[in-house]
Amino acid sequence: MTRVTLDEADIRILGVLQHDASLSIASVASEVHMSQNACWRRVKRLEESGVIAKRVTLLNPEALGLDLTVFVSMRASEHSEEWLESLKAVIRDIPEVVEFYRMTGDVDYLLKLRVANMAAYDAAYRKIIRKIRLSDVSSAFSMEEIKCTTALPLEVL
Repeated sequence: MTRVTLDEADIRILGVLQHDASLSIASVASEVHMSQNACWRRVKRLEESGVIAKRVTLLNPEALGLDLTVFVSMRASEHSEEWLESLKAVIRDIPEVVEFYRMTGDVDYLLKLRVANMAAYDAAYRKIIRKIRLSDVSSAFSMEEIKCTTALPLEVL
């Protein structure tokens, strides 16, 4: 994907939308001091260019009983394209995994899971190791979430 050039108005619109995507175009336009038509055209352009990937509703994990955040570091038993595709397929089918990264350094993959408790984590862990061969798995359990945001740092653009 090629980098999109944004002007100050685009950045203001994105700032408003990434904090509340449920706002109407009229509300967004009012907040960024722009006409509704101009604002709508910019939002459409930002969507078509891929800057706005999608609009979602963020849920409160604790309200749903998903109180435990687990970070899982994994080391691969092999490094073939076929094995990687198998791993991706396995992880995609485990809904408790909310983030999944291929890393550099000592750890090959990092997962973030949201689960209700230790038993739920163990069940997800067993799904992973049952379907994919790994050389090492290490888990760390979050004691406190200090900052968690989906908002990107638009101030630096």
